[in-house]
Amino acid sequence: MKHALPLVLLFGLVFGLTPTTWAQERFGLYLQGRHKTTRIPFELQANLIIVPVRINNSDTLRFILDSGVSTILITDPKVPIVRGMKPVRKVQIAGAGEGGHLSATVMVGNAIQMGHMRGGNQNIVVLDQDILQISEYVGMPIHGIFGYELFNHFVVTIDFSHKELLLEEPSHYRYKRRKGDQFAITIEDAKPYLNAVALVDKARTVPLKVVIDTGAGHALSLDVNSRNQIPLPNKVIRTQLGRGLSGVINGSLGRVEKIRIGNKLELTNLIASFPDSLAYGMKLGRHLERQGNIGCELLRRFRVTFNYQQRYVVLKPIRRRLREAFEHNMSGMDIVAKGVDYDEYLIERIERNSPAELAGLEAGDELISVNGEICRDLSISDLYKILQRGEGKEILMAIRRKGQLMVTSLVLKRVI
Repeated sequence: MKHALPLVLLFGLVFGLTPTTWAQERFGLYLQGRHKTTRIPFELQANLIIVPVRINNSDTLRFILDSGVSTILITDPKVPIVRGMKPVRKVQIAGAGEGGHLSATVMVGNAIQMGHMRGGNQNIVVLDQDILQISEYVGMPIHGIFGYELFNHFVVTIDFSHKELLLEEPSHYRYKRRKGDQFAITIEDAKPYLNAVALVDKARTVPLKVVIDTGAGHALSLDVNSRNQIPLPNKVIRTQLGRGLSGVINGSLGRVEKIRIGNKLELTNLIASFPDSLAYGMKLGRHLERQGNIGCELLRRFRVTFNYQQRYVVLKPIRRRLREAFEHNMSGMDIVAKGVDYDEYLIERIERNSPAELAGLEAGDELISVNGEICRDLSISDLYKILQRGEGKEILMAIRRKGQLMVTSLVLKRVI
């Protein structure tokens, strides 16, 4: 069973690319004209920030904004714009997951655009195969991932309340206390690290160094193999946590009593992921000292501003969101989106002895309606919200199995 929402994306590319000057476009990212700021709407699905991007005057593409990825990556090689790009070499890339390296092609001299932001002479890496299949987990077409260059060139504010990015020229941005609490960060291997976090329980307080990862859907991920000797909670479940660039990420889920950010920001009773070292730590490199990462299930409770130039992040609490409990999928089934428009929902996997199994559901069943709502009218995030509404809630479901319609019900059960 997966926590909160189903997708945990931990990319962490491990190769470097040298900029080229093949095109005559201005190099790097910048704001057009006299603009000092630009606002870009985004969608939040499966706790992932999805932004509209155009490449080389393409139609609008959907990219995930991921502070943990170091280059622009096209995950869907079938996107038409790829055919007109200039390939220069093949590369092997690796990230979190238990699989091997992936083959990809480096494309040079590309222009990207997002709102009034433009970038020239950009290297773009195109996967040879859409191994991630992010679209199926997000419920809409996803074409790629990017992050570091945007954060490195601008002050980036993620306004989760209004689902809007604000990009500002660093010289234009001024921090004021009313914007939230300021915390120092370091940038290592193109990722933002936060040291002002501590794991707190009745017995002790454990300081943490964590990546702030906007490309992760979970709240908190911790490395029990780190030198800080982070213990597993007394009650955990073994499960598939999600997918990374190198395949499936397995591990455990459990609740932690409290984490503290700085001296006064506290979040309690969090659901935390504990990835297996084979799937996670070894791929991300042991030379970097860190104890885990925080993702968007936690970050969406704040208005978050990244200032890489001045090496700090600003967190402004969204009070109503801070009061929301950290919950997980209580049905015991995972769902993927299929079809041309990704509005057909199939059960991908069912946990043994879970409410879904007890209700007679099977992998491959198509969800037709949930509590009287037609599934085609719901996003995949809407479906998961229904499945984490609370222990003891009865969910009435209509499904299609091998062309036959069936009706069943399940009772949600909290297992952690």
